[in-house]
Amino acid sequence: MQKTISGIAVFALAAALAQQQPKPQAQAQQAPAQGAVAQTTNTGDAKFTAAAHLVIEDVTVKDKDGKVIEGLKAEDFTVTEDGKPQNISFCIFQNLPSTPADAPTTQLLRRDTEVAAVTSTQISPEAPGDLRYKDRRLLTIYFDMSAMPQADQLRALDAAQKFVKTQMAAPDLMAIMEYTGGAVKVLTDFTDDREKLLTVIGTLIAGEGQGFDEDPADASAADTGAAFGQDDSEFNIFNTDRQLAAIQTAIGYLRPLNEKKALIYFASGLRLNGIDNQAQLRAMSNAAIRANVSIWSIDARGLVAQAPMGDATKGSPGGVAMYSGASAMAGASNFQKSQDTLYAIAADTGGKALLDFNDLGKGIVEAQKGLGSYYVIGYYTTNTNPDGKFRKVEVALKEIQGKLDYRHGYYADKVFSKFTTADKERQLEDALMMGDPVTDLTIQMEVNYFQLNNAEYYVPVLMKIPGSELARARRGGAEHTVIEFIGEIKDDFGTTIQNIRDHVDIKLAGLSEAELTKLPYAYDSGYTLLPGSYKIKVLTRDDETGRMGTYEHKFVIPNLNKEEKRIPISSVVLSGQRKEMHSAVFTAGKDKDQVMDPLVQEGMKLIPMVTGVFSRSKDMYVYLQAYERKATTFHPLVAFVTFYRGQTKAFETSPLPVTEAVNNSLKTVPLKFALSLDKLTPGKYNCQVTVLDPTDQKAAFWQAPVLLVP
Repeated sequence: MQKTISGIAVFALAAALAQQQPKPQAQAQQAPAQGAVAQTTNTGDAKFTAAAHLVIEDVTVKDKDGKVIEGLKAEDFTVTEDGKPQNISFCIFQNLPSTPADAPTTQLLRRDTEVAAVTSTQISPEAPGDLRYKDRRLLTIYFDMSAMPQADQLRALDAAQKFVKTQMAAPDLMAIMEYTGGAVKVLTDFTDDREKLLTVIGTLIAGEGQGFDEDPADASAADTGAAFGQDDSEFNIFNTDRQLAAIQTAIGYLRPLNEKKALIYFASGLRLNGIDNQAQLRAMSNAAIRANVSIWSIDARGLVAQAPMGDATKGSPGGVAMYSGASAMAGASNFQKSQDTLYAIAADTGGKALLDFNDLGKGIVEAQKGLGSYYVIGYYTTNTNPDGKFRKVEVALKEIQGKLDYRHGYYADKVFSKFTTADKERQLEDALMMGDPVTDLTIQMEVNYFQLNNAEYYVPVLMKIPGSELARARRGGAEHTVIEFIGEIKDDFGTTIQNIRDHVDIKLAGLSEAELTKLPYAYDSGYTLLPGSYKIKVLTRDDETGRMGTYEHKFVIPNLNKEEKRIPISSVVLSGQRKEMHSAVFTAGKDKDQVMDPLVQEGMKLIPMVTGVFSRSKDMYVYLQAYERKATTFHPLVAFVTFYRGQTKAFETSPLPVTEAVNNSLKTVPLKFALSLDKLTPGKYNCQVTVLDPTDQKAAFWQAPVLLVP
């Protein structure tokens, strides 16, 4: 993955620092707060005030031997923005030695004497003129408890305690964060109080947050006894997205601070699932770059000697893969992929990854050394246009020879309420084309396929937006909002096959924020495609709040005409609701004929359940199609649905005999189920659909994980 080096943040502050009268002796030491500032100029009796935007650059300058060059001043640097020279307002040197400080002599408080905080801890932003972070190194330890088993959690906690006790340097300020699968918690703000840090680490519970570990859906998966194995790939996609989004949340807590920050990420690997997590990965990496946060990832597993068939923590795989070497190869590949992601998020943000090393504390020490002495350079940009575009920044030395390391640009502020129609359209197009996905607004998608004829397939696409996103617009007093959609479908060669451009007007009047939160909104579209591999990318925007969201998904349409051994079947759609067309979804091209869409039957629309989460109090609808194009006469089919939980068959429907087919060239056989889930207990299941052809002795199987809630 190519290293990204562009982007820092510009923050808006209301303080009019130029009107303050600083003390003469402190003028050289203080840096104005980063953001929008009012500059005032007096000319006789007239007073002119103009808005200015302060940009902060953290610059490391080293000589040919790798040593930091000290003693430079503002006049030794030149700064340009988009090729235009900028006047440097201040240049402050941050001196950060790495010599360990003396160990604390005070005794730690006993755990039974602690009193739980009544309010949540937050990262305190810097106030204007506040020098508390000058010459201080900002280190944040982030424990991803959801990505570590108990043994690895203990090793990570021990490494953090060792660093605080013996390796913490005098300039170091440390903050501690924890993610348990539910939310990111700030356990302590930046502090050099070792007693407090050790107390916080000591209160963390080993084993907390477990349960989100992945079960790979390949030859290395354990044989649980369930029919045709467990397939957790869909759940793994959402778990990885949650972990990456949690890191992005932690970065957001650090963003208001102008100094360099290091986020030390403890996890037992982080494995991407194909390209399904790429949008969130890039969003997280770019957020770190803009916030001037480098990620130093540490593999809490340490040096692993992996048994070919796995160790005692997992069940033995089954089938031929055990003897062909496929199982061992898949296990080694999964381990390597989990480390590749740790390496990628570190390299892309300017940090390093500690892999295959048992002394986990070394990773924290490397982060400490990586944040060496540097210069804080600030200037008021001459381009104050709030267009949200990228501004390229170049910093150079005038006469001194040295190697500079800094952020090469930033994204300007954008005032969405002042955008014209042309500005809004250009913003959507630019956001769709750029590699940095926007994930402010949550969007989920499901893509299915149904064969139309010997060559073409109908591909229905459903996108869902949580009602909580619309509640933001309602909170601002909006009576309605417009949701914009723009996207494209490309093939393997990068050729655009289909374009998506639409909008829907949603009425918010008469609904409270609580009511909107409980109502997810769906947008439906459909396309005719040929067999092949495709990538769909969709960007959506709430025109009332300006929040945007990106979703990318790669899907494959198989050529069912080549299916010889099994019964050719379409996608299997799982749904929790059927509604009338006029109230079901917002549909692209409502005036177009909906006959092609197999999910529309008798004026009712089957709404796919994108997330795979179903309520026991409602029925589940299952729909798919089988095709008997090559059969000279119609063959009756038998189908049934089975739910597995672990090694146990929890529920199975009665066999459904199908004796009729649609009179077309494909001899399409629709298969429909309506299931009552009230007899199943809440939890995670594997849903399997089985289709049998007793005449030709063929079968087809389909599986997907589902989650049942009360």
